[in-house]
Amino acid sequence: MAFKKNFLWGSASAAYQIEGAYDEGGKGPSIWDEWAHLPGKTFEGTNGDIACDHYHRYKEDIALMAEMGLKTYRFSIAWARILPEGSGRINQEGIDFYSNLIDELLANDIVPMVTLYHWDLPKSLQDRYLGWESRQIIEDFVAYATVCFEHYSDRVKHWIVMNEPNIFTGLGYMLKLHPPGVQDEERYLKAFHHTVLAHAHTVLAFKNAGYEGMIGSSIAYSPSHAASNTPEDIEAQTMYDATGPDWYLDSYYKGVYPERAVQYYSEKGVMPEVSEDDYRAMKNSAELCDFIGINYYQTSMVAYNPVDGVGFGGMNTSGKKGTQSENGVPGLYKHVRNESLDYTDWDWAIDPDGLRMGLERLHHRYNLPIIISENGLGAYDTVEENGEINDDYRIDFLKRHIIACQQAVDHGVELLAYCTWSFTDLLSWLNGYKKRYGFVHVDIESGSLKRTKKKSFDWYKNVIATGGDIGRL
Repeated sequence: MAFKKNFLWGSASAAYQIEGAYDEGGKGPSIWDEWAHLPGKTFEGTNGDIACDHYHRYKEDIALMAEMGLKTYRFSIAWARILPEGSGRINQEGIDFYSNLIDELLANDIVPMVTLYHWDLPKSLQDRYLGWESRQIIEDFVAYATVCFEHYSDRVKHWIVMNEPNIFTGLGYMLKLHPPGVQDEERYLKAFHHTVLAHAHTVLAFKNAGYEGMIGSSIAYSPSHAASNTPEDIEAQTMYDATGPDWYLDSYYKGVYPERAVQYYSEKGVMPEVSEDDYRAMKNSAELCDFIGINYYQTSMVAYNPVDGVGFGGMNTSGKKGTQSENGVPGLYKHVRNESLDYTDWDWAIDPDGLRMGLERLHHRYNLPIIISENGLGAYDTVEENGEINDDYRIDFLKRHIIACQQAVDHGVELLAYCTWSFTDLLSWLNGYKKRYGFVHVDIESGSLKRTKKKSFDWYKNVIATGGDIGRL
């Protein structure tokens, strides 16, 4: 058996995608509350106003988690529910909601794993100083995090500061698909750098205050394959890694930016200002992080892309398999289809061995324990006439990825937790409610929001009960 007895078998969610109650309990508006109501910004106009109504039904959801035997539940705190204006006044109703949620988890022997930021920035901070584009956000974020530490650290021992900072800055400042909906490489790099500093100063504040527990951040990690052994494709992979995974992970977990990427961005005139104090904080924080969090869904096959080659061609948000356009950065690389792999309906490559490969790369590059904070399959689920949801495809997906985890552990990776995405169905940022991930079906269509266990629910329950004994999966 590869997994230790105290291994955390878990599942995950995010506040905006599941809570609802967007204007209840004293909560202030977030940038997503505004964005989702702008015409044409979300898939079929979907929003998180009600979502799965987890805010009112969290006890029902936690009862299902307990029935499954879940060891940990990863959820995010909505910043604007704690500090409605982003800074200053504390909302006691928000403090109480998450306190009660944590207590309910602990009462059911489920370890709370808290994400401090999962994309729902208080709107007031965007209006006041353009949110992540201003260095003011570093001070405000640390103050918000400190409020959370002060109220919950007696019971929460696993903290994820940032969730996928590479995704929300990339989609928000390069591809115009998330708020604030701009396309500007210099602003993207500045916003990302400020997430690095917010993470670093939060880690330092946590450690300097002497709180017990583990802290890190979660990066969306897509390890790369070169399309061929030609020098052009190998160079394309090098630049993809330098401006992609290594840029994100080195800044958080080494306290530096990769030299090749710094040179590239400097020559383009878009390299963000990084002071000596910035590097000092980044390096000090990197030495204190307790784990690397990764969200893994797919690998990327990378090929040569000439200077007049393809740029961003859009994303498959329709769920029609095979409609994904080719994307790339002219002069650096492009993403091409990996013909040896199968793909989801949204054209995400299914590559369990890529997870093993990625975990081993992280182990050798950073030598830190790892938490898989998200892994899962987005799919169309069908409710049969008898009410069953037989999601064997999800079981197969998860089984193959857990086997990959076991292989990585056998090769020396220290893996602390595995969290599926997600426990219940929820709102997908770009795909609305049609793309389903959960073990528990939520009836969005009728509006009843009734919870129904899928076939994968009992399968994962058995995974947990057997400690991930692959021979019995």
